[in-house]
Amino acid sequence: MKPSEATVSSINIWGRRIAPLLFGLTGLLAASWAVWLNFSVTAVASNPTQVPTQVQVPIDMEDLLPSYLPFDDRNLISRQVDIYTQIPHRLRVEVLRYTVQKGDAIFGIADKFDLEPETLLWGNYDVLNDDPHLLRPGQELNILPVDGTYYQWQSGDSIEAVAHSFGVEPEQILEWPGNGINLIDPVIEPESWLVVPGGRRALRQWLVPTIARGQAGVGAALGPGGCTGDYSGGAVGTGGFIWPAANHYISGNNYWSGHLAIDIAAGLGTPIWAADSGVIVFAGWSTVGYGYMVMLDHGNGWQTLYGHLSQVNVACGQSVGQGQRIGLAGSTGNSTGPHLHFETRFEGGFVNPWYVLP
Repeated sequence: MKPSEATVSSINIWGRRIAPLLFGLTGLLAASWAVWLNFSVTAVASNPTQVPTQVQVPIDMEDLLPSYLPFDDRNLISRQVDIYTQIPHRLRVEVLRYTVQKGDAIFGIADKFDLEPETLLWGNYDVLNDDPHLLRPGQELNILPVDGTYYQWQSGDSIEAVAHSFGVEPEQILEWPGNGINLIDPVIEPESWLVVPGGRRALRQWLVPTIARGQAGVGAALGPGGCTGDYSGGAVGTGGFIWPAANHYISGNNYWSGHLAIDIAAGLGTPIWAADSGVIVFAGWSTVGYGYMVMLDHGNGWQTLYGHLSQVNVACGQSVGQGQRIGLAGSTGNSTGPHLHFETRFEGGFVNPWYVLP
């Protein structure tokens, strides 16, 4: 039975009135649900131990999770861009060649290549003969890749004997990559040069003998500046020392086993003073590589030596006081640049000047 026209009209009127209310109510419920769901997820994120009991529904986590969580790619931790590539340090195995420049010293060259100064002497015996003062501009030096010695293989040598002579194990020579030795058949051709990592030998010392004031005559064998008299009297030192030059820092060689002195920075022609009171036992040119040289005996077991001077202002047997000018700085003898070679000795033995200078 069809509904009457009045009934249909009544339903349409109610539909038009109620439908908007239903839609509004549905939207309100949906919004409330979304707010509750977002709160639940946030609570779980901030407190992972609190697990909600509500049934979860499939949702888009990237849209709902807070922005500080790693799912949001807008706040990912980024690394700083570095346009420079860092190349790892690789061990050098080859022997380099270095040309000596004006002003160079064994100590400085060794420091430049991160080596001990003894390694420079051991690697260049044919050029320097264990004497750092024989360094000259234009010389070509072997620069070993590591601290140790350099050895030319001789006919009849054995790896065990060579290793023993330098205080190392045979494997240190055999396994050094730069030596190129076949470990299966270790045949080494005569005249081949080998790096001996960690190897050491005694250095030949080139020293000016200590000259005592009562035996000054021994200095005559060291050159024209040698004194010949007996100077038993004269000034006696205070027991303390002052710097013999205006500068108080090194220019060239420091104190080490191959150089039992310090090279003090001193410009050409600058004054050089007596480090303590004493008597002059050598004054003038030396033939032992120190050029113009002065030696003082302080009368208390101490002697001091001043080398490579450009001018000597004292004479044999003269008494001088502490701080008195004895000469001018220079670069005479075996020297590559102006400086003062300064030695301190006690009862004939060498003492590091750093131990006695203020």
